[in-house]
Amino acid sequence: MTTDKKIFHLEAKNLRKFFSAKEGFFGQPKTIRALDGISLGVERGTTLGIVGESGCGKTTLGRILCLLETPSEGKILYNGSEVQNIKGKKLKEFRREVQIIFQDPYASLDPRMTIGDILREPFIIHGEWKNDGQKRLLKLADKCGISKSHLSRYPHEFSGGQRQRVGIARALALNPKIVVCDEPVSALDVSIQAQILNLLKDLQKELGLTYVFISHDFSVVRHLCDKIAVMYLGKIVEFALADDIFSNPQHPYTEALLSAIPLPDPEKQKKRSRIILSGDIPSPLSPPTGCPFHPRCRYAKDSCRGEIPVLEEVSPEHRAACPVLPLNRARISP
Repeated sequence: MTTDKKIFHLEAKNLRKFFSAKEGFFGQPKTIRALDGISLGVERGTTLGIVGESGCGKTTLGRILCLLETPSEGKILYNGSEVQNIKGKKLKEFRREVQIIFQDPYASLDPRMTIGDILREPFIIHGEWKNDGQKRLLKLADKCGISKSHLSRYPHEFSGGQRQRVGIARALALNPKIVVCDEPVSALDVSIQAQILNLLKDLQKELGLTYVFISHDFSVVRHLCDKIAVMYLGKIVEFALADDIFSNPQHPYTEALLSAIPLPDPEKQKKRSRIILSGDIPSPLSPPTGCPFHPRCRYAKDSCRGEIPVLEEVSPEHRAACPVLPLNRARISP
């Protein structure tokens, strides 16, 4: 998916992450392949969307990109340099450059600390409070829509949208270059979602930020992302420009997800053919052989049960992993 000629702002090469688990109380230890050979990159100043159902490995990938988790195999490159094994001062410096906005705006904030203390903490940890920390904190709060009078209050006194603004402000405190957004609006009402998404877009334009935006909602991703990676059971099954994903999906799973997006026009919604996937997502403890999507795919052939798909180029900057890709291309292309 990536080339040696292009240096991405943040890049993953053949990432794998394994967890040990048991099936049942007396079960034998098994391995969960949370990530299985992920390779992708995000260019400076752009937004990469990572989409998929719950349990596909999106959050694990985001945490590894921030070095909150250690990959079992593979490399993470920041500005072309490997960072997966850095420690000490280099890791602390990386933390300044790459930050994360967590999914739950309440669980990610310490309930014993005031909003002011939460926003002050990054400056103190990195030794920047004594200089102009207070001035920067007030400017940061204002930029994220947090009133000065709110700084003395506690997280439980705010709504979900207000708490998420605090999470965004904390992530931006040290002027990072890259922000991983782990489903930052999934727990919010639709009207509040729009406010937070517009805030993220405005901040990106003003500060030149690079985003990795994780979501299960294609409608949200379309509003914000330049490129989209679709994940299923720890693998990337499609990767393309956002416009290409929506106009010409080249994987049956992507096609099914897009068919589930509600349309604002009730008449058009009635005429749309909704693709209902059969069965549930297979357990990562015992994934299917061959293509991981074949048990739920209406186009599956016998070869799909034994052939492991790889990402193949469909068109420039558009790749999909499907054993029956020529059939799909003829079926889906406009």
